[in-house]
Amino acid sequence: MNNVETSQVGNDHTAGGGTFRSQLTPLLLVTSIFLLNFTSRLISAPLLPNIEKELGLSHGNAGSLFLFLSMGYFISMLGSGYISSRITHRKTIIISAIAVGAALSLISFSRSLFAMRVSIFLLGISAGTYLPSGVTTVTSLVDSRHWGKAIAIHELAPNLAEILLHWFVWRNILFLVGIGSVIIGIVFVRFGKGGNFSGETPNFSSIRTILKIPAFWILIFLFSLGITSTIGIYNMLPLYLVTEHGLSRDWANTLVGISRISTLGTAFIGGWATDRLGVKTVLLTVFFVTGILTLLLGIASTRWVAILVFLQPMLAVCFFPSGFAALSSISTPENRNVAISLAIPIAFVLGAGVVPTLIGVIADRGYFSWGISLSGVMIMTGFFLSFFLKLSDRR
Repeated sequence: MNNVETSQVGNDHTAGGGTFRSQLTPLLLVTSIFLLNFTSRLISAPLLPNIEKELGLSHGNAGSLFLFLSMGYFISMLGSGYISSRITHRKTIIISAIAVGAALSLISFSRSLFAMRVSIFLLGISAGTYLPSGVTTVTSLVDSRHWGKAIAIHELAPNLAEILLHWFVWRNILFLVGIGSVIIGIVFVRFGKGGNFSGETPNFSSIRTILKIPAFWILIFLFSLGITSTIGIYNMLPLYLVTEHGLSRDWANTLVGISRISTLGTAFIGGWATDRLGVKTVLLTVFFVTGILTLLLGIASTRWVAILVFLQPMLAVCFFPSGFAALSSISTPENRNVAISLAIPIAFVLGAGVVPTLIGVIADRGYFSWGISLSGVMIMTGFFLSFFLKLSDRR
């Protein structure tokens, strides 16, 4: 890095040395951007029946929208390091927020399949640049002793998004979320803190450095399992409840939505536990318990399944504060964005794409409950893999 970049990193780390409470306001502002960013990517799923009906799409064409979103997100996240290395993490966050808002507004005005595909691909491109810079900024705002709590606050956003999407409908909410994203991006220009330093360009040297860390490969797999236990199961759960347990579609969606309310508290508890007990202890506990609950979700009777629908996500979301703290601890502030932009796209494709697809394939053969239970067994492998994770014990 040049002298200016070194000075900027130093300034950010000085800010990070303050008390956790003093950094709470800028932390919540970054979290608000993440809320709208994550909402923009989740919002298509519950709105898909309405979109399909209004635009006259086949199921295949409607499903292709997720492919275009994932393609844009994957490409953008892999290339995010090139952007943040040139314009700083702070500016990357601002541009992502405004671009997400513009893309959502385009989707809300789309009247054809082609326009929808182009707009949703642009949404993926816009959203993918945020996460590496967002997490890097969060960890630069507060001392490493408080990373668990800070990332827990940051990770409240996906849980809030999942809850809110069950009470709104399609074109208006897309437009309003888009406008909100633009506004919060502008507010961050004036009041936001942190991230005022450049990321490391993901050149072969920085990538090779990350790839040589054994814990990095373990964390890719753990993140895949963590995403499986949350987004992967979330995507398939309403269909499972309707198909296997005879619930109405409205009641299944409402039940899944309400079950996410409890995750707002448990995500923060997971962050607190990470700071107090250490990353490894939390990971071992989360994977073991979440794996068992997911396994039971596939074999329980209808009488008990509603209870498990509430319990499973409460524990599952506790992974992410520890997971991101672990990923941050094996990297430096300069190459942290590289580690995140390498790990998360792979984990997202596996946990939110491949696993739900496999569950669907198994369900097509009449064994939907087996697919859910096998996912639980797979999640439980994270318990054993966590033993091999070499991290410094941060308390």
